[in-house]
Amino acid sequence: MSEKITTCLWFDNQAEEAAEFYASVFEGGKVLDVARYGEGGPGPAGQAITVRFEIEGRTFTALNGGPAFTSSEAVSFVVDCSSQEEVDRYWAELSQGGSESQCGWLKDKYGVSWQVIPSVLGQLIGGPDPEGSQRAMQAMLAMGKLDIAALQKAYDGR
Repeated sequence: MSEKITTCLWFDNQAEEAAEFYASVFEGGKVLDVARYGEGGPGPAGQAITVRFEIEGRTFTALNGGPAFTSSEAVSFVVDCSSQEEVDRYWAELSQGGSESQCGWLKDKYGVSWQVIPSVLGQLIGGPDPEGSQRAMQAMLAMGKLDIAALQKAYDGR
C-alpha cells in the first residue's frame, strides 16, 4: 500500500547527498530510487532531479529545484526519543555542520529544521503539578539540546 501523502524537500543541488545522509542517520533508512537529468534537460546530465528515500517507514522525496526556495523553521521534523542516549545521538548527527537552537531545535547542514524531543517532555511540561510543569518549561527554554534528567529535576523542584 502506498502512502497517500509524502513529504518533498527542496534543495538547491544537494538532494542526493541529503537523502543519503538522512538514510544513514536513521536505522533502516534507505535510498529507494534516483531520477536523473538526461542530455538536454534543465540540469546537468546525470545529476539527480529527485531522490526517493525512506526513514522510519516514511517515504520522502528530495528535489534538486535550484536556489529559488530554502527551508525555514516554519516546517520541522520532530524526532521522538525514548532515552537521553537517543537524544544525544540524533542531536549530534543532525546538528553536525548545521546550527543548534533552543528547546531541542536545530538546523542540519542542509537547512532543514528538526526537533529532537524526549518522549517524556509532554508529561513534564503538561504534568499534573502546575508548578512543576512551569519549572520544567523554564528549564527547557534555557536548553539547546534537551536533558531529560535536568528537566525531571526541574519538574520535581530539586
